[in-house]
Amino acid sequence: MKKIALAAALSVAASSAFAGGMAEPVMEQPVMAPAVVEENTSSSSAGVVVPLLLLLVVAAAAAS
Repeated sequence: MKKIALAAALSVAASSAFAGGMAEPVMEQPVMAPAVVEENTSSSSAGVVVPLLLLLVVAAAAAS
């Protein structure tokens, strides 16, 4: 009975000793989110349209 208990204890100790192995740990690369690029598209006449429309409305009001 003592031999069976000793054999069981040695087999448990041996299996845990070989469980990890001696290989280098593998590090995974972190996952990076894709960069979001926002392009501002504006024309050179964007600041001119509103005042011209306002001037057109005032001129139409003055003519009537």
